[in-house]
Amino acid sequence: MHNTLAPKYIAAIDQGTTSTRFILFDHAGAIVAVEQREHNQIYPKPGWVEHDPLEIWMRTQEVIGAGLAKAGVAATEIAALGITNQRETTIVWDKVSGQPVYNAIVWQDTRTDEICNQLARDGGQDRLRAKTGLPLATYFSGPKIKWILDNVPDARTRAENGELFFGNIDTWLIWNLTGVHVTDVTNAGRTLLMNLHTLDWDEEILALLDIPCAMLPQIRSSSEVYGAARAPLGGVAVAGDLGDQHAALFGQTCFQPGEAKNTYGTGCFMLLNTGEAPVESKNGLLTTLAYKIGDQKAVYALEGSIAITGALVQWLRDNLGLIEKSADVETLARTVSDNGGIYFVPAFSGLFAPYWRSDARGAIVGMTRFVTKGHIARAALESTAYQTREVLDAMEKDSGVKLTALKVDGGMVFNETLMQFQSDLLGVPVIRPKVAETTALGAAYAAGLAVGFWKDFDELRTNWGLDKAWSPQMESEQRASLYAGWKKAVTRTFDWV
Repeated sequence: MHNTLAPKYIAAIDQGTTSTRFILFDHAGAIVAVEQREHNQIYPKPGWVEHDPLEIWMRTQEVIGAGLAKAGVAATEIAALGITNQRETTIVWDKVSGQPVYNAIVWQDTRTDEICNQLARDGGQDRLRAKTGLPLATYFSGPKIKWILDNVPDARTRAENGELFFGNIDTWLIWNLTGVHVTDVTNAGRTLLMNLHTLDWDEEILALLDIPCAMLPQIRSSSEVYGAARAPLGGVAVAGDLGDQHAALFGQTCFQPGEAKNTYGTGCFMLLNTGEAPVESKNGLLTTLAYKIGDQKAVYALEGSIAITGALVQWLRDNLGLIEKSADVETLARTVSDNGGIYFVPAFSGLFAPYWRSDARGAIVGMTRFVTKGHIARAALESTAYQTREVLDAMEKDSGVKLTALKVDGGMVFNETLMQFQSDLLGVPVIRPKVAETTALGAAYAAGLAVGFWKDFDELRTNWGLDKAWSPQMESEQRASLYAGWKKAVTRTFDWV
């Protein structure tokens, strides 16, 4: 048992696409305090999405300070800090001054399409899949690094002289917190530069993309002490690092092969634990790391990544003004009993899994005079469930595992209409845990395991509690007919650019 002097809390920083959060958890995995701040989304051109890395670091410091103050907790009461982050978002900075040479290029950004197409001309979109588990796509960090080196004056020269560091957001935050230049296997595995089998940077791919190895962080496990944090977390061990989707899998305690979770955030991400061997996808999924705990063997996963889900609700709010706040989408969707015959395919930055079509663009199809804004809201919600079903089908084909239930988390899981429709469309129960903040929780778990705050997986499993489950209520004919309509709608978005 913990004596009264031992630290009582684990802290997590969850640095997401739209905001940064600081969350304190107690030993039972319950939330003690949350502090959140948004940061600016920068859109210099169509298809370009950037963040200011210094703003993100500033927001991170603000949420830490405010979170500690709100909870009345001192740094000495925190056993360790875990970090989880939006993945693939790419920063290159001066390793002495800490000044970024360019804004962070965000995972959704499509400016590297020409680089990716050029590489694909010589060996196809899957030429790096056997080594990295990934197709050539604008999504990943490697081509973004190349773009910065090719387009920012002096960047390549400085990188070759060993003056610049690259990092995804996890690396950027850990470096600012501790001065140590590291990443973990889950984040490194999303760069297109890491070899899945050696868990190290791949020299052939670095040569292909012309990226100097000296820029890259050291690849470590997801759960170990990387360094001690500076103020305001003075002396706290930074001991967990997981990309957001891997952290959610971990926070949902999907520790057995065949266990899966789906996170409904800006995008949607389903991960299936496949055990200690990577499973190569034949159906448009990504082979990725699930997690690696200290010196234990790495655990792999299959992932279906969907680019636009929650972001579509934000778009209805900000670009169309259909709703005032995101939560209103459910109220509007419930003014109608079905989609009125329309489908909304949100291929705003192409289609991710299982298609990987960067030439696709968004479409609403099946429009008639009958359609109202209620139908548009409903079709927007339903698109998330349809895309999830496509990913699940691909997972079952690749892994041979039939999913019996889906654990869900993320901001959209409080949308009851969506969760019921999701269960109807999949034909399996959809299960929401008590702590819906599973991403931050996963980072906390990784950090806590590293310092002995939690002793093993069993202790984490006992923390998991059911909040609500939805069971399918739809006839199979209706399910098949709706899904066939979706499949047809998707084909209408291809070959647009």
